[in-house]
Amino acid sequence: MSISMPEPDAAVLARRDEIAAALRRLAPGARVIDHADELRPYECDGLTAYRQPPMLVVLPETTAEVSRILAWCHAEGVKVVPRGAGTSLSGGALPLADAVLLSLARFNRILAIDEEDRLAVVQPGVTNLAVTQAVAHHGLYYAPDPSSQIACSIGGNVAENSGGVHCLKYGLTTNNVLGLELVLMDGEIIRLGGLLLESAGLDLLGLMVGSEGLLGIVTEVTVRLLRTPETARAMLIGFAGVEAAGACVAAIISHGIVPAGMEMMDRLAIHAAEAFVGAGYPLDVEALLIVELDGPEAECSHLIGEVERIASAHGAAELRVSADEAQRQLFWAGRKAAFPAVGRISPDYYCMDGTIPRRRLPEVLARISSLSAQYGLAVANVFHAGDGNLHPLILYDASAAGELDKAESFGADILRLCVEMGGVLTGEHGVGVEKRDLMPEMFSETDLDQQRRVKHAFDPSGLLNPGKVFPILHRCAEQGRVHVHRGSLPFPDLPRF
Repeated sequence: MSISMPEPDAAVLARRDEIAAALRRLAPGARVIDHADELRPYECDGLTAYRQPPMLVVLPETTAEVSRILAWCHAEGVKVVPRGAGTSLSGGALPLADAVLLSLARFNRILAIDEEDRLAVVQPGVTNLAVTQAVAHHGLYYAPDPSSQIACSIGGNVAENSGGVHCLKYGLTTNNVLGLELVLMDGEIIRLGGLLLESAGLDLLGLMVGSEGLLGIVTEVTVRLLRTPETARAMLIGFAGVEAAGACVAAIISHGIVPAGMEMMDRLAIHAAEAFVGAGYPLDVEALLIVELDGPEAECSHLIGEVERIASAHGAAELRVSADEAQRQLFWAGRKAAFPAVGRISPDYYCMDGTIPRRRLPEVLARISSLSAQYGLAVANVFHAGDGNLHPLILYDASAAGELDKAESFGADILRLCVEMGGVLTGEHGVGVEKRDLMPEMFSETDLDQQRRVKHAFDPSGLLNPGKVFPILHRCAEQGRVHVHRGSLPFPDLPRF
Protein backbone atom coordinates (compact mmCIF):
# COMPACT_ATOMS: atom_id res chain seq x y z
CA MET A 1 0.00 0.00 0.00
CA SER A 2 1.32 3.45 -0.87
CA ILE A 3 0.15 6.93 0.03
CA SER A 4 0.39 9.77 -2.46
CA MET A 5 2.34 12.69 -1.05
CA PRO A 6 4.46 15.59 -2.32
CA GLU A 7 8.15 15.85 -1.65
CA PRO A 8 9.17 17.72 1.54
CA ASP A 9 9.56 21.46 1.20
CA ALA A 10 13.22 21.82 0.20
CA ALA A 11 13.27 25.49 1.19
CA VAL A 12 12.23 24.63 4.75
CA LEU A 13 14.74 21.79 5.01
CA ALA A 14 17.49 24.15 3.87
CA ARG A 15 16.66 26.35 6.87
CA ARG A 16 16.83 23.50 9.38
CA ASP A 17 19.78 24.90 11.34
CA GLU A 18 18.23 28.36 11.41
CA ILE A 19 14.93 26.92 12.67
CA ALA A 20 16.73 24.89 15.36
CA ALA A 21 18.61 27.99 16.53
CA ALA A 22 15.38 30.00 16.75
CA LEU A 23 13.65 27.25 18.72
CA ARG A 24 16.58 27.05 21.15
CA ARG A 25 16.09 30.73 21.90
CA LEU A 26 12.38 30.12 22.52
CA ALA A 27 12.90 26.91 24.54
CA PRO A 28 16.38 27.12 26.10
CA GLY A 29 18.04 24.40 28.12
CA ALA A 30 18.64 21.49 25.74
CA ARG A 31 14.96 21.17 24.87
CA VAL A 32 15.42 21.08 21.11
CA ILE A 33 16.37 17.73 19.58
CA ASP A 34 18.05 17.67 16.16
CA HIS A 35 20.48 14.73 16.20
CA ALA A 36 19.39 11.88 13.92
CA ASP A 37 19.70 9.14 16.56
CA GLU A 38 17.76 11.17 19.12
CA LEU A 39 14.96 11.82 16.63
CA ARG A 40 14.33 8.09 16.06
CA PRO A 41 12.05 7.59 19.11
CA TYR A 42 9.68 10.13 17.59
CA GLU A 43 9.48 8.63 14.08
CA CYS A 44 6.10 6.97 14.60
CA ASP A 45 3.21 6.59 17.00
CA GLY A 46 1.15 3.47 17.72
CA LEU A 47 0.56 2.97 13.97
CA THR A 48 4.05 1.59 13.51
CA ALA A 49 3.66 0.60 9.84
CA TYR A 50 4.49 4.21 8.92
CA ARG A 51 7.70 5.88 10.04
CA GLN A 52 9.19 9.29 9.33
CA PRO A 53 11.78 11.04 11.52
CA PRO A 54 10.76 14.64 12.23
CA MET A 55 12.87 17.55 11.07
CA LEU A 56 13.23 18.73 14.69
CA VAL A 57 11.65 18.09 18.10
CA VAL A 58 10.95 20.80 20.67
CA LEU A 59 9.82 20.21 24.26
CA PRO A 60 8.18 23.33 25.71
CA GLU A 61 7.34 23.50 29.41
CA THR A 62 4.81 26.35 29.62
CA THR A 63 1.81 27.64 27.70
CA ALA A 64 3.74 30.85 27.05
CA GLU A 65 6.53 28.87 25.39
CA VAL A 66 4.04 26.98 23.22
CA SER A 67 2.53 30.32 22.21
CA ARG A 68 5.90 31.83 21.25
CA ILE A 69 6.94 28.70 19.31
CA LEU A 70 3.70 28.57 17.33
CA ALA A 71 3.74 32.31 16.65
CA TRP A 72 7.30 32.05 15.28
CA CYS A 73 6.50 28.99 13.15
CA HIS A 74 3.36 30.71 11.85
CA ALA A 75 5.31 33.82 10.86
CA GLU A 76 8.03 31.72 9.20
CA GLY A 77 5.69 29.25 7.44
CA VAL A 78 6.99 26.21 9.35
CA LYS A 79 4.64 23.26 9.91
CA VAL A 80 4.06 21.87 13.41
CA VAL A 81 2.91 18.40 14.51
CA PRO A 82 1.74 18.10 18.16
CA ARG A 83 2.52 14.89 20.06
CA GLY A 84 1.42 13.54 23.42
CA ALA A 85 2.40 10.05 24.61
CA GLY A 86 2.60 8.72 21.04
CA THR A 87 0.02 5.97 21.62
CA SER A 88 -2.25 7.01 18.73
CA LEU A 89 -3.27 4.01 16.62
CA SER A 90 -4.29 6.04 13.58
CA GLY A 91 -1.06 7.91 12.84
CA GLY A 92 -2.37 11.14 14.33
CA ALA A 93 1.05 12.05 15.73
CA LEU A 94 3.07 10.87 12.72
CA PRO A 95 5.86 13.39 12.09
CA LEU A 96 6.63 15.22 8.85
CA ALA A 97 10.05 15.41 7.27
CA ASP A 98 9.77 19.20 6.97
CA ALA A 99 7.97 20.01 10.23
CA VAL A 100 8.70 20.67 13.87
CA LEU A 101 7.33 18.02 16.20
CA LEU A 102 6.09 19.73 19.38
CA SER A 103 6.08 17.28 22.28
CA LEU A 104 3.91 17.93 25.33
CA ALA A 105 5.72 15.34 27.47
CA ARG A 106 6.80 17.99 30.00
CA PHE A 107 3.23 19.15 30.61
CA ASN A 108 2.84 16.41 33.21
CA ARG A 109 1.40 18.04 36.33
CA ILE A 110 -1.99 17.88 38.01
CA LEU A 111 -2.62 21.56 38.74
CA ALA A 112 -5.70 21.44 40.97
CA ILE A 113 -8.23 19.02 42.47
CA ASP A 114 -11.60 20.37 43.60
CA GLU A 115 -13.33 17.66 45.63
CA GLU A 116 -16.41 19.78 46.30
CA ASP A 117 -17.09 20.61 42.64
CA ARG A 118 -15.74 17.22 41.51
CA LEU A 119 -13.24 18.41 38.95
CA ALA A 120 -9.51 18.40 38.32
CA VAL A 121 -7.32 20.73 36.28
CA VAL A 122 -4.49 18.83 34.60
CA GLN A 123 -1.82 19.38 31.99
CA PRO A 124 -2.13 17.40 28.75
CA GLY A 125 0.87 15.15 29.42
CA VAL A 126 -0.71 13.62 32.53
CA THR A 127 -1.61 9.99 31.91
CA ASN A 128 -5.25 8.94 32.02
CA LEU A 129 -4.80 6.54 34.93
CA ALA A 130 -2.83 9.10 36.96
CA VAL A 131 -5.93 11.29 37.25
CA THR A 132 -7.94 8.54 38.94
CA GLN A 133 -5.00 7.60 41.15
CA ALA A 134 -4.63 11.21 42.28
CA VAL A 135 -8.27 11.52 43.38
CA ALA A 136 -9.02 7.98 44.59
CA HIS A 137 -8.50 8.93 48.26
CA HIS A 138 -11.34 11.45 47.83
CA GLY A 139 -13.66 8.64 46.70
CA LEU A 140 -13.59 10.03 43.14
CA TYR A 141 -12.42 8.81 39.75
CA TYR A 142 -12.14 9.88 36.09
CA ALA A 143 -14.57 7.80 34.04
CA PRO A 144 -13.06 7.44 30.52
CA ASP A 145 -10.64 4.52 30.75
CA PRO A 146 -9.13 3.39 27.43
CA SER A 147 -7.17 0.14 27.60
CA SER A 148 -3.98 2.17 27.17
CA GLN A 149 -4.85 4.33 30.20
CA ILE A 150 -1.59 3.46 31.97
CA ALA A 151 0.33 5.21 29.17
CA CYS A 152 -1.96 7.43 27.09
CA SER A 153 -2.16 11.12 28.00
CA ILE A 154 -5.18 13.31 28.68
CA GLY A 155 -4.15 15.61 25.83
CA GLY A 156 -4.20 12.69 23.42
CA ASN A 157 -7.56 11.57 24.83
CA VAL A 158 -8.91 15.03 24.05
CA ALA A 159 -7.45 14.96 20.54
CA GLU A 160 -9.03 11.60 19.69
CA ASN A 161 -12.13 11.74 21.96
CA SER A 162 -11.10 8.47 23.58
CA GLY A 163 -13.53 6.16 25.34
CA GLY A 164 -12.86 2.92 27.16
CA VAL A 165 -14.75 0.06 28.75
CA HIS A 166 -16.96 2.35 30.87
CA CYS A 167 -17.94 4.85 28.18
CA LEU A 168 -21.28 3.07 27.63
CA LYS A 169 -22.72 4.55 30.83
CA TYR A 170 -20.41 7.45 31.56
CA GLY A 171 -19.53 8.77 28.13
CA LEU A 172 -16.45 9.48 26.06
CA THR A 173 -13.86 12.17 26.73
CA THR A 174 -16.16 14.84 25.30
CA ASN A 175 -18.74 14.05 28.00
CA ASN A 176 -16.16 14.42 30.77
CA VAL A 177 -14.20 17.54 29.78
CA LEU A 178 -15.40 20.84 31.22
CA GLY A 179 -12.80 23.25 29.90
CA LEU A 180 -9.68 23.65 27.80
CA GLU A 181 -6.81 26.05 27.47
CA LEU A 182 -5.27 25.86 24.01
CA VAL A 183 -2.94 27.72 21.71
CA LEU A 184 -3.85 28.45 18.10
CA MET A 185 -1.34 28.26 15.27
CA ASP A 186 -0.71 32.01 15.32
CA GLY A 187 0.17 31.85 19.03
CA GLU A 188 -3.13 33.13 20.42
CA ILE A 189 -4.06 31.56 23.76
CA ILE A 190 -7.77 30.90 24.29
CA ARG A 191 -9.89 29.25 26.99
CA LEU A 192 -13.07 27.32 26.30
CA GLY A 193 -15.62 26.08 28.80
CA GLY A 194 -15.00 26.30 32.52
CA LEU A 195 -16.43 24.87 35.72
CA LEU A 196 -19.94 24.19 34.41
CA LEU A 197 -21.28 21.19 32.49
CA GLU A 198 -22.70 23.49 29.81
CA SER A 199 -21.55 26.90 28.53
CA ALA A 200 -23.54 29.43 26.57
CA GLY A 201 -22.94 30.12 22.89
CA LEU A 202 -21.33 27.97 20.20
CA ASP A 203 -20.05 24.61 21.37
CA LEU A 204 -16.40 25.28 20.56
CA LEU A 205 -15.35 22.97 23.39
CA GLY A 206 -17.19 20.10 21.69
CA LEU A 207 -15.55 21.05 18.41
CA MET A 208 -12.07 20.86 19.91
CA VAL A 209 -12.50 17.46 21.56
CA GLY A 210 -11.77 14.96 18.80
CA SER A 211 -10.20 17.52 16.43
CA GLU A 212 -6.96 15.45 16.26
CA GLY A 213 -4.58 18.37 16.74
CA LEU A 214 -5.72 20.18 13.60
CA LEU A 215 -7.23 23.26 15.26
CA GLY A 216 -5.02 24.06 18.25
CA ILE A 217 -2.63 22.62 20.82
CA VAL A 218 -4.19 21.89 24.21
CA THR A 219 -2.11 23.03 27.20
CA GLU A 220 -4.59 22.55 30.07
CA VAL A 221 -7.69 20.40 30.61
CA THR A 222 -10.43 20.65 33.23
CA VAL A 223 -12.02 17.23 33.67
CA ARG A 224 -15.18 16.11 35.43
CA LEU A 225 -14.75 13.64 38.28
CA LEU A 226 -17.36 11.14 39.44
CA ARG A 227 -18.07 9.69 42.85
CA THR A 228 -16.86 6.08 43.08
CA PRO A 229 -19.95 3.82 42.94
CA GLU A 230 -21.07 2.18 46.17
CA THR A 231 -21.07 -1.23 44.49
CA ALA A 232 -19.61 -2.57 41.24
CA ARG A 233 -19.87 -6.19 40.12
CA ALA A 234 -18.75 -7.79 36.88
CA MET A 235 -20.28 -10.77 35.13
CA LEU A 236 -18.59 -13.24 32.78
CA ILE A 237 -21.10 -14.68 30.30
CA GLY A 238 -19.96 -17.32 27.81
CA PHE A 239 -21.76 -18.31 24.60
CA ALA A 240 -21.41 -21.15 22.13
CA GLY A 241 -21.55 -18.67 19.22
CA VAL A 242 -20.63 -15.02 18.62
CA GLU A 243 -24.00 -14.35 17.02
CA ALA A 244 -25.80 -15.34 20.24
CA ALA A 245 -23.50 -13.09 22.26
CA GLY A 246 -24.21 -10.18 19.92
CA ALA A 247 -27.95 -10.76 20.18
CA CYS A 248 -27.67 -10.80 23.99
CA VAL A 249 -25.93 -7.40 23.94
CA ALA A 250 -28.78 -5.89 21.94
CA ALA A 251 -31.36 -7.50 24.23
CA ILE A 252 -29.79 -6.13 27.43
CA ILE A 253 -29.88 -2.57 26.07
CA SER A 254 -33.39 -2.97 24.64
CA HIS A 255 -34.60 -3.95 28.12
CA GLY A 256 -33.56 -0.51 29.35
CA ILE A 257 -30.48 -1.70 31.21
CA VAL A 258 -27.38 0.47 30.78
CA PRO A 259 -24.39 -1.38 32.27
CA ALA A 260 -21.29 0.54 33.36
CA GLY A 261 -19.48 -1.51 30.74
CA MET A 262 -20.25 -4.32 28.31
CA GLU A 263 -17.33 -5.86 26.45
CA MET A 264 -17.04 -8.84 24.14
CA MET A 265 -14.19 -11.12 23.02
CA ASP A 266 -14.19 -14.06 20.62
CA ARG A 267 -12.44 -17.41 21.10
CA LEU A 268 -9.03 -16.32 19.80
CA ALA A 269 -8.98 -13.22 22.03
CA ILE A 270 -10.28 -15.18 25.05
CA HIS A 271 -7.51 -17.78 24.83
CA ALA A 272 -4.79 -15.15 24.29
CA ALA A 273 -5.98 -13.04 27.25
CA GLU A 274 -6.34 -16.02 29.56
CA ALA A 275 -2.85 -17.31 28.73
CA PHE A 276 -1.43 -13.84 29.38
CA VAL A 277 -3.30 -12.80 32.54
CA GLY A 278 -4.96 -15.89 34.02
CA ALA A 279 -8.25 -14.08 34.64
CA GLY A 280 -10.26 -17.30 34.92
CA TYR A 281 -11.98 -16.98 31.55
CA PRO A 282 -13.83 -20.06 30.28
CA LEU A 283 -11.94 -21.63 27.36
CA ASP A 284 -14.75 -23.77 25.95
CA VAL A 285 -16.88 -20.89 24.60
CA GLU A 286 -16.81 -19.04 21.28
CA ALA A 287 -17.65 -15.63 22.72
CA LEU A 288 -17.39 -14.00 26.13
CA LEU A 289 -19.27 -10.97 27.45
CA ILE A 290 -18.04 -8.97 30.42
CA VAL A 291 -20.97 -7.00 31.83
CA GLU A 292 -20.47 -4.64 34.75
CA LEU A 293 -23.30 -3.21 36.84
CA ASP A 294 -22.67 -0.47 39.37
CA GLY A 295 -24.57 1.75 41.79
CA PRO A 296 -26.38 1.02 45.08
CA GLU A 297 -26.16 -2.58 46.24
CA ALA A 298 -29.90 -3.22 45.84
CA GLU A 299 -29.88 -1.87 42.29
CA CYS A 300 -26.86 -3.96 41.31
CA SER A 301 -28.37 -7.14 42.72
CA HIS A 302 -31.62 -6.55 40.85
CA LEU A 303 -29.89 -5.78 37.53
CA ILE A 304 -27.61 -8.79 37.83
CA GLY A 305 -30.72 -10.96 38.10
CA GLU A 306 -32.21 -9.29 35.02
CA VAL A 307 -29.04 -9.79 32.98
CA GLU A 308 -28.85 -13.43 34.09
CA ARG A 309 -32.40 -13.96 32.86
CA ILE A 310 -31.70 -12.31 29.48
CA ALA A 311 -28.43 -14.21 29.02
CA SER A 312 -30.09 -17.54 29.79
CA ALA A 313 -32.83 -16.78 27.27
CA HIS A 314 -30.09 -16.28 24.65
CA GLY A 315 -28.44 -19.62 25.40
CA ALA A 316 -25.58 -18.58 27.69
CA ALA A 317 -23.33 -21.58 28.25
CA GLU A 318 -21.63 -20.15 31.34
CA LEU A 319 -22.36 -17.31 33.74
CA ARG A 320 -20.21 -16.11 36.63
CA VAL A 321 -20.50 -13.03 38.88
CA SER A 322 -17.48 -11.48 40.61
CA ALA A 323 -17.42 -12.39 44.30
CA ASP A 324 -15.35 -9.40 45.42
CA GLU A 325 -13.45 -6.36 44.17
CA ALA A 326 -10.27 -8.34 43.49
CA GLN A 327 -12.11 -10.74 41.21
CA ARG A 328 -13.89 -7.87 39.43
CA GLN A 329 -10.54 -6.26 38.71
CA LEU A 330 -9.19 -9.61 37.48
CA PHE A 331 -12.10 -10.02 35.06
CA TRP A 332 -11.25 -6.61 33.60
CA ALA A 333 -7.49 -7.22 33.62
CA GLY A 334 -7.87 -9.89 30.94
CA ARG A 335 -9.92 -7.60 28.70
CA LYS A 336 -7.60 -4.61 29.15
CA ALA A 337 -4.58 -6.79 28.38
CA ALA A 338 -6.16 -8.26 25.24
CA PHE A 339 -4.05 -6.18 22.84
CA PRO A 340 -0.63 -7.14 24.28
CA ALA A 341 -1.93 -10.67 24.78
CA VAL A 342 -2.67 -11.04 21.07
CA GLY A 343 0.84 -9.73 20.40
CA ARG A 344 2.17 -12.92 21.98
CA ILE A 345 0.45 -15.18 19.43
CA SER A 346 1.25 -13.26 16.24
CA PRO A 347 4.38 -11.47 14.98
CA ASP A 348 2.24 -8.42 14.18
CA TYR A 349 -1.37 -7.31 14.35
CA TYR A 350 -3.35 -4.43 12.92
CA CYS A 351 -5.83 -2.91 15.37
CA MET A 352 -8.99 -1.60 13.75
CA ASP A 353 -11.54 0.86 15.13
CA GLY A 354 -15.03 1.29 13.71
CA THR A 355 -18.53 1.66 15.14
CA ILE A 356 -21.82 0.06 14.16
CA PRO A 357 -25.41 0.01 15.46
CA ARG A 358 -25.63 -2.62 18.22
CA ARG A 359 -28.41 -4.51 16.45
CA ARG A 360 -26.07 -5.27 13.54
CA LEU A 361 -23.43 -6.99 15.68
CA PRO A 362 -24.27 -10.60 14.70
CA GLU A 363 -24.34 -9.73 10.99
CA VAL A 364 -21.08 -7.77 11.13
CA LEU A 365 -19.25 -10.51 13.02
CA ALA A 366 -20.35 -13.04 10.39
CA ARG A 367 -19.12 -10.75 7.60
CA ILE A 368 -15.77 -10.22 9.34
CA SER A 369 -15.40 -14.01 9.55
CA SER A 370 -16.01 -14.26 5.79
CA LEU A 371 -13.45 -11.52 5.12
CA SER A 372 -10.95 -13.38 7.31
CA ALA A 373 -11.32 -16.46 5.11
CA GLN A 374 -11.13 -14.33 1.95
CA TYR A 375 -7.84 -12.70 2.95
CA GLY A 376 -6.36 -15.74 4.65
CA LEU A 377 -5.63 -13.78 7.83
CA ALA A 378 -6.91 -14.60 11.30
CA VAL A 379 -8.72 -11.95 13.31
CA ALA A 380 -9.28 -11.65 17.06
CA ASN A 381 -12.39 -9.67 17.89
CA VAL A 382 -12.21 -7.45 20.98
CA PHE A 383 -14.68 -4.61 21.29
CA HIS A 384 -16.91 -2.33 23.31
CA ALA A 385 -20.06 -4.29 22.55
CA GLY A 386 -22.37 -1.97 24.46
CA ASP A 387 -21.82 1.00 22.16
CA GLY A 388 -20.92 -0.97 19.02
CA ASN A 389 -17.27 0.14 18.91
CA LEU A 390 -15.37 -2.69 17.20
CA HIS A 391 -11.65 -3.38 17.62
CA PRO A 392 -10.87 -6.35 15.34
CA LEU A 393 -7.19 -7.32 15.59
CA ILE A 394 -5.97 -8.59 12.23
CA LEU A 395 -3.05 -10.99 12.67
CA TYR A 396 -0.23 -10.95 10.10
CA ASP A 397 3.53 -11.21 9.69
CA ALA A 398 5.17 -8.02 8.41
CA SER A 399 8.25 -10.00 7.37
CA ALA A 400 6.15 -12.03 4.90
CA ALA A 401 5.89 -10.34 1.51
CA GLY A 402 2.50 -8.74 0.91
CA GLU A 403 0.96 -9.57 4.30
CA LEU A 404 0.89 -5.99 5.58
CA ASP A 405 -0.83 -4.87 2.36
CA LYS A 406 -3.38 -7.67 2.81
CA ALA A 407 -3.95 -6.69 6.45
CA GLU A 408 -4.54 -3.06 5.48
CA SER A 409 -6.93 -4.04 2.69
CA PHE A 410 -8.77 -6.33 5.10
CA GLY A 411 -8.99 -3.48 7.61
CA ALA A 412 -10.30 -1.07 4.97
CA ASP A 413 -13.03 -3.56 4.08
CA ILE A 414 -14.04 -3.80 7.75
CA LEU A 415 -14.36 -0.02 7.94
CA ARG A 416 -16.40 0.07 4.71
CA LEU A 417 -18.61 -2.60 6.26
CA CYS A 418 -19.13 -0.42 9.35
CA VAL A 419 -20.33 2.48 7.18
CA GLU A 420 -22.51 0.14 5.10
CA MET A 421 -24.20 -1.05 8.29
CA GLY A 422 -25.07 2.50 9.31
CA GLY A 423 -22.01 3.07 11.47
CA VAL A 424 -18.93 5.28 11.28
CA LEU A 425 -15.24 4.97 10.46
CA THR A 426 -13.96 5.51 13.99
CA GLY A 427 -15.16 5.20 17.55
CA GLU A 428 -12.20 6.51 19.51
CA HIS A 429 -8.90 6.07 17.65
CA GLY A 430 -9.47 8.96 15.25
CA VAL A 431 -8.95 9.26 11.51
CA GLY A 432 -5.32 10.39 11.35
CA VAL A 433 -3.53 8.87 8.37
CA GLU A 434 -4.98 5.38 8.69
CA LYS A 435 -8.57 6.25 7.73
CA ARG A 436 -7.91 9.53 5.92
CA ASP A 437 -8.46 8.24 2.41
CA LEU A 438 -11.59 6.31 3.46
CA MET A 439 -13.37 9.52 4.49
CA PRO A 440 -15.26 9.69 1.14
CA GLU A 441 -16.88 6.38 2.08
CA MET A 442 -18.74 8.28 4.79
CA PHE A 443 -18.78 11.92 3.67
CA SER A 444 -19.61 13.66 0.40
CA GLU A 445 -17.19 16.15 -1.11
CA THR A 446 -19.49 18.92 0.13
CA ASP A 447 -19.29 17.52 3.67
CA LEU A 448 -15.51 17.38 3.49
CA ASP A 449 -15.23 20.89 2.10
CA GLN A 450 -17.23 22.21 5.06
CA GLN A 451 -14.94 20.39 7.46
CA ARG A 452 -11.91 21.88 5.70
CA ARG A 453 -13.44 25.33 6.10
CA VAL A 454 -13.60 24.82 9.86
CA LYS A 455 -9.94 23.87 9.78
CA HIS A 456 -9.21 26.98 7.73
CA ALA A 457 -11.01 29.22 10.24
CA PHE A 458 -8.56 28.18 12.97
CA ASP A 459 -5.45 27.59 10.85
CA PRO A 460 -5.66 29.51 7.54
CA SER A 461 -2.12 28.58 6.50
CA GLY A 462 -2.66 24.85 7.06
CA LEU A 463 0.48 24.58 9.18
CA LEU A 464 -0.87 22.61 12.15
CA ASN A 465 -0.73 18.81 11.77
CA PRO A 466 -1.23 18.87 7.99
CA GLY A 467 -1.90 15.74 5.97
CA LYS A 468 -4.15 14.17 8.59
CA VAL A 469 -7.91 13.45 8.47
CA PHE A 470 -8.69 15.01 5.06
CA PRO A 471 -8.34 12.73 2.00
CA ILE A 472 -5.92 13.81 -0.70
CA LEU A 473 -5.68 10.82 -3.03
CA HIS A 474 -8.39 12.14 -5.33
CA ARG A 475 -6.29 15.25 -5.95
CA CYS A 476 -3.14 13.42 -6.95
CA ALA A 477 -3.54 13.44 -10.72
CA GLU A 478 -4.40 17.11 -11.02
CA GLN A 479 -1.63 18.19 -8.67
CA GLY A 480 1.04 15.87 -10.01
CA ARG A 481 1.78 14.20 -6.70
CA VAL A 482 4.28 11.37 -6.46
CA HIS A 483 3.82 8.05 -4.67
CA VAL A 484 5.84 7.75 -1.47
CA HIS A 485 5.77 4.35 0.23
CA ARG A 486 5.89 3.38 3.91
CA GLY A 487 9.02 4.58 5.63
CA SER A 488 9.03 8.07 4.14
CA LEU A 489 5.89 10.10 4.64
CA PRO A 490 6.07 13.84 4.03
CA PHE A 491 2.66 15.49 4.02
CA PRO A 492 1.02 18.24 1.97
CA ASP A 493 -0.43 21.54 3.02
CA LEU A 494 -4.19 21.43 3.38
CA PRO A 495 -6.28 23.24 0.73
CA ARG A 496 -6.71 26.97 1.18
CA PHE A 497 -10.00 28.77 0.88
